[in-house]
Amino acid sequence: MTRKEKEKNPRKADKCNEEKRVKYTALKGVHDILPPDIYIWQKAESTAREIFSAYGFQEIRIPIIESTDIFARSIGETTDIVEKEMYTFPDRADRSITLRPEGTAPVVRSYIENHLYNLPSPQKFFYSGPMFRYERPQKGRFRQFYQIGVEAFGTAEPKLDAEIISMLKLFLEKLQLKELKFEVNSIGCSKCRPDYKKALLNFLSDKVSDLCPDCSRRYINNPLRILDCKNSSCAEIRKGSPKITDYLCKECKSHFEEFLSLLNILNISYNINPDMVRGLDYYTRTTFEITSPEQLGGAQKTVAAGGRYDRLVEEFGGPPTPAIGFAIGMERLVEILKALNSDFCIPAPKVFIATIGKNAGLEGLLIAEKLRSKGIRAELGYDNASLKSQLRRADKLGSNYVFIIGDDELQSGMVKWKNLKDGSQGETGIKDATEFKGLY
Repeated sequence: MTRKEKEKNPRKADKCNEEKRVKYTALKGVHDILPPDIYIWQKAESTAREIFSAYGFQEIRIPIIESTDIFARSIGETTDIVEKEMYTFPDRADRSITLRPEGTAPVVRSYIENHLYNLPSPQKFFYSGPMFRYERPQKGRFRQFYQIGVEAFGTAEPKLDAEIISMLKLFLEKLQLKELKFEVNSIGCSKCRPDYKKALLNFLSDKVSDLCPDCSRRYINNPLRILDCKNSSCAEIRKGSPKITDYLCKECKSHFEEFLSLLNILNISYNINPDMVRGLDYYTRTTFEITSPEQLGGAQKTVAAGGRYDRLVEEFGGPPTPAIGFAIGMERLVEILKALNSDFCIPAPKVFIATIGKNAGLEGLLIAEKLRSKGIRAELGYDNASLKSQLRRADKLGSNYVFIIGDDELQSGMVKWKNLKDGSQGETGIKDATEFKGLY
C-alpha cells in the first residue's frame, strides 16, 4: 500500500501489516487449544480418569500411527472414513501408514499383540488423544480432533453394556450435564442381520435412483450404512423402512431386552432409535449415542457414541472375545461446557508478590518458590516494573492477595499484604510469609 492509501484506510493498512507479520498459520482443520479453554479440557479429562477408574478401567496409550490395514479391515473398506477421510501415506520402507481416525482398532491390535486376553476377564481400558480425518471443518469438528475412549473385552453380558451407559451418565453429570438424551439400538449379529439386509434391500429397490450418490453405492456394498446417512433426502426416502429390531434372532432379542431392563433398573431414561446403526462396520448388537439438548446451540449434537463389536478381536487374529466401547468427542463436549459456563476463566494466583528493588526482588523470589513447593499458585512482578503497574497486573490476574516488599520491608523484616477481594490489609513477618493463613 502507498502512504496515501494507508492514510485513507488505516484499518486496511493494519490488516496488511498483520498479514506480513503472520508468516506461518495452522493448517486448515487443526487448531490450538489455548487458555482458558485448556482448563475445561483438563477438567473433563481429570473427571474421566476419576470416574472410569472407579469402574475398574485402566489407562492405555496407543500410537498415533498404525498400519493402514488395521483401519481398512475394522472400520470397513466401503465406509466414508476409509474411502475419503483417512490420512494415509507410505513410509520409507514403502509400508502404508495411517494417522489413526479412531481408537478402537488400535486398542484391539494392542489387546491381541500383548496377549491381554490371558488376563482375567473382563479387561477394561480407557485412552485419550488426537484422531485424524480429512473432512470439511466446521464448528465442533476438525481434521485433528480429540477423543476420550473406553474399551472393555471378555464378556457378552448385557450387564456390562448397561454399566458402561451408567458410567457415561455419571461422567456427564459430574460435568454438570444433566439433560442429555440417550439413544439405544440393537443391530443384531451375523445370524439375524442377513434377513434384515434382505428386507431393507427390498424396501429400497425402487428408490435407489433417488438416493444420494454415496447411498446409491452403499445399496450394493453396505446397505445398512444408508440408515446412517445425514442427507435430508435420504432420510425422507428411508421413512417407513423395516426396523432392525423386528428381525433380531432369539439370542440378540434376549440380549437387547435384558439390556433395556437393566437401564430401567438403573433409572436411565432412553429412546430406542432403530435407524441408529453407527458409521463403522465392526458393530454388533448394542449401539448407543448421547446427544446434547437443543438449547445448547441449536441442532442436537452427538457427544458420545459406541456399541458392541463382538467379532472384531477374532477377525484380527485373536481368540473369540466379545467387546464393547465408546468414544467422547472432546471438542463438542467442551463447546457445551462453555455454553453452560460462559464465565469460566483462567485459575487466578493465590498471591502476587510485588517487589521494589533488586534485594526485595530476590526475597520475593525465595518466598514465591517456597509457596509453589507447597502447591500455592504464586506470581511475581518482573522487569523492574513500578509498584503501580505490578498492582495493576495483580488485579488483572484476579489474585486473592498481594504481598509488597521494598527496602523498608526488608529493614523491618515485615511484608505488607492486601486482600484484593475485600480490601483488608496488614503486615506479617517475612519469615512467616509462607505460612500466611489467608493462602491456605
